[in-house]
Amino acid sequence: MRDESAKQAAQEYLAAKLSEEEQIYEDTQNKALALARSPMVWKYIKDTIFEKCREWNAITQEETLTCKETAMGDLRIWCGARRQQMMVHYDSKRLLITVRNGGRLEHEKDVILHMEGYRTGPERTDRDVHLVRNEQAVNIDMLLVGELRVLTGLERQRK
Repeated sequence: MRDESAKQAAQEYLAAKLSEEEQIYEDTQNKALALARSPMVWKYIKDTIFEKCREWNAITQEETLTCKETAMGDLRIWCGARRQQMMVHYDSKRLLITVRNGGRLEHEKDVILHMEGYRTGPERTDRDVHLVRNEQAVNIDMLLVGELRVLTGLERQRK
């Protein structure tokens, strides 16, 4: 009886140790991938913001939104009609993207997005990077449209 319980306990210990080592490996690989791909993710976000501003202006047939990249690499989006601006900042060391929107109410906080690597399939090499907010993956297109709506004085979502 004792031999069986000791054997079972040793197997449980080994399984927990292997599980812990696997988690450490996953965390290391995800962090490395996020770091490696972060410039591509930032470029995608910048391109998406410029595209949304061009699309918005084409529909309104006026320069409602002006989008510029600063010398520091941040993006500034101005709404001429409301004299408000939105700033999008990329912190490459911390893998963060911060959205400060002047059109938001004072009690609303900045949007802080974190770049995370994650496993996409059964193979150890099946990985990708996504943006996360409050531990939830973010649909960047919807988030940006919502922020532009707030910047221009509309509600975040259409009624």
